[in-house]
Amino acid sequence: MQDDRTSLDDALALMRDLRTRCEWDAAQTHQSLRPYLIEEALEVDDAIRAENDTLLREELGDLLLQVLFHSVVAEDRGAFTFHDVAHGFIAKMKQRHPHLYGEGERVPWEQGKAKKRASIVDGLPVDLPALHRAFRLQDRAAGVGFDWPDVEGPMEKVAEELEEVRGELRESPPPADPHHAPRYDRAHDRLESELGDLLFSVVNLCRKAGVHPGNALDRANVKFARRFQAIERLAAERGIDVRSAGLAALDALWDEVKLDGG
Repeated sequence: MQDDRTSLDDALALMRDLRTRCEWDAAQTHQSLRPYLIEEALEVDDAIRAENDTLLREELGDLLLQVLFHSVVAEDRGAFTFHDVAHGFIAKMKQRHPHLYGEGERVPWEQGKAKKRASIVDGLPVDLPALHRAFRLQDRAAGVGFDWPDVEGPMEKVAEELEEVRGELRESPPPADPHHAPRYDRAHDRLESELGDLLFSVVNLCRKAGVHPGNALDRANVKFARRFQAIERLAAERGIDVRSAGLAALDALWDEVKLDGG
């Protein structure tokens, strides 16, 4: 049975003990632990996606291990301690919620953080996935007032960028099979730039609509994979080879799957 008296101090004591008595733990550095931090964060994300509370509890524990591990490594270097981390966290949260922990007025999150940055790119990890980085850049720009008042502006921008993509495709049509004969020239560069602008504007529309583009695309990926797997099952049952069936046959199967609620 779970011991309700277990605390963060107990977890911290265990981590310190491991650093003392386990050769592998003792040998780790911030640099050597970097891949594990990313891996554990992604496993937490998988557990959330699966809506599995048991797995989520376990994976959050693994992620906490990384926080404790880095804190103890820093402590061993004489840089800072876990309690310094906790103190900084509490101070930051109170500062960002002056309406709850002080006499100040409520300030939008990004607006409050913007006052401490020289640029919207300050502190934004360069290795963030492109979709999330676009979202955060736009969110930060909104924090300093560079934003549309509602979704109408972003919707018009999406339409504008889509028309510019159409223009590039009309002027320089891509090869029939771009995977077989990829094109790397000025026309390709222009098209890539315009498609990037289109994606960026769609991300902004998502943001203004209160939807994270990463979550929206993830749902679309799951839906597409589920439906196409259903197509593959139907095709196998009917003796159809999906690799040679052709678009018309596959499209008919797609419609059938959708009608069945797939």
